[in-house]
Amino acid sequence: MAIFKYQAEDKNGRRKIGKVVGLSEADAILRLRKKELTVSSLLNITTTYETRFLMLIAPIKIRELAIFARQFSVMISANVTVVESLMILVEQTDNFTLKNMIAEIAFEVDSGSFLSEAFGKRPKIFSEFFINIIRSGETSGKLDEVLNYLADEMEQNYDMVSKIKGAMIYPVFITCGLIGVGIVLMIYVIPNLTAILTETNAPLPFSTRMVIGASNFFKDYLWLVGLMLLAAIFAVRLYLKTYFGRRQFDIVKLRMPIFGKLFKYIYLMRFTRSLSTLLKGGVTITKGLEIVADIIGNVVYRELILETLESINDGNPVSSVMEASPYVPKMVPQMIAVGEKTGKLDSVLDRVTTFYSRETANMLDNLSKLMEPIIMVIMGIGVGIMVAAVIMPMYNMASQF
Repeated sequence: MAIFKYQAEDKNGRRKIGKVVGLSEADAILRLRKKELTVSSLLNITTTYETRFLMLIAPIKIRELAIFARQFSVMISANVTVVESLMILVEQTDNFTLKNMIAEIAFEVDSGSFLSEAFGKRPKIFSEFFINIIRSGETSGKLDEVLNYLADEMEQNYDMVSKIKGAMIYPVFITCGLIGVGIVLMIYVIPNLTAILTETNAPLPFSTRMVIGASNFFKDYLWLVGLMLLAAIFAVRLYLKTYFGRRQFDIVKLRMPIFGKLFKYIYLMRFTRSLSTLLKGGVTITKGLEIVADIIGNVVYRELILETLESINDGNPVSSVMEASPYVPKMVPQMIAVGEKTGKLDSVLDRVTTFYSRETANMLDNLSKLMEPIIMVIMGIGVGIMVAAVIMPMYNMASQF
């Protein structure tokens, strides 16, 4: 599969310039002729620096993968062949990197590879969850159905991530603004205000001396603060790469006062939704748990899922291990037990997912409202310290005259 840059004329004689993907030069010309274009020049740019640069600046986003899965599902449902569906998606995709990747996958499938094998060669883009869903659809002959499940899953994940980012924009923006203003005050404003107080040689209260000391430190050693911050970030990143460090960090996330419950709901929702999608796609419960353990994104829940898998292999029900975990609400194992008894585990997991989706949405809405008074209190404390440390001594000094 190659990418060609073309110059052509339409039926009205107007000049057209663009890019087209084809299995060969002849295939690219044929595709342009189907669009009623007369080709005047065609240049293979697959390995040029221009192509590599375009792929470098155009990373593939979750939303684009979700749209790809949805469009692919619709075309397969309409009885369009896999290769032809992929070639149509190449024409419809705007992202240059994704366009090139879909073209490569189409070429590999056209050459005899399974669709799941072609996706599996790109693990940085397509997760094991994605690949196993495709493989189950190929095996069962229900590729259109599993692609539909997959598109639903990816769209819901994207919506949840978007809501979380939206809820955090305001507090992160305010926090960064406060830090920036604090640094400016410490380096430029406070020294000028406190110069008058220090020249009087009058005894200063502890709060004033503390602010003056902090201001002098930031003014003289800002570079050191920057280096210490970079070193701390580097050390934390190294620590989080270890299994123990990652596990401790995940435990802290689940025990945080405000965000802990939100994280717990997000992981539970990811577990139930992913497992339900895999079961609907024909994946066995044991294989489904193996896949979900790797994609859930939390070491604590990963260990819990792997313990559940071992328990199942020993002949115990899915809910047996979860019942004793403090990180799983009692409702979840009870609902799973009902699903196992009735043989409708995927449907029950869908209902649990719906419940936690609503709970997560409500918590995100309340989070934005809760952060506002917390930020106002922090700002009030900061202003109070400044008033007590600078304004009050100056007022007292002025009142003595």
